[in-house]
Amino acid sequence: MASPRPPRASDDAAAAVPLTGARVLIVEARFYDDIADELLAGARQAVAAAGATADVISMPGALEIPTAIAIALDAAAAAGTPYDAAVALGCVVRGETYHFEIVAGESSRALMDLAVARKLPLGNGILTVENDEQAWARARMSEGNKGGGTVEAAFALLRLKRRVGEAS
Repeated sequence: MASPRPPRASDDAAAAVPLTGARVLIVEARFYDDIADELLAGARQAVAAAGATADVISMPGALEIPTAIAIALDAAAAAGTPYDAAVALGCVVRGETYHFEIVAGESSRALMDLAVARKLPLGNGILTVENDEQAWARARMSEGNKGGGTVEAAFALLRLKRRVGEAS
């Protein structure tokens, strides 16, 4: 196993940007309820550790996540309570048909398009795996903890956005 790289000066500066009070939108796909529960637990733990708060919206599957995020972002902004970041959580397990490629590719593409167009710190935690064993290895908080890692990815972008915004 490779050792982690030493922190860079820019990492220290970014980590110094506080996230206390940040509002995070988490949209989860419930197609695999047990895996969704584990991803959400990891995400909630990471949000709480940063002193942020999260609202959770559940959708049936991964394809609904990007649209749900867009709808919720617009509603929150209209209400004067915009989100600072968003997180997508779900799982797509390869089956015997081409459907896996459609769901995995299109949900990811839509999330990337949404993040770039809106300059939204967004973490994509939709697991794309071959089987349940791989899904659990990534989802379990004691192993891959992709729920928590996805929040950390969104927070890294939020810190960058805040740091660069303050410098302007």
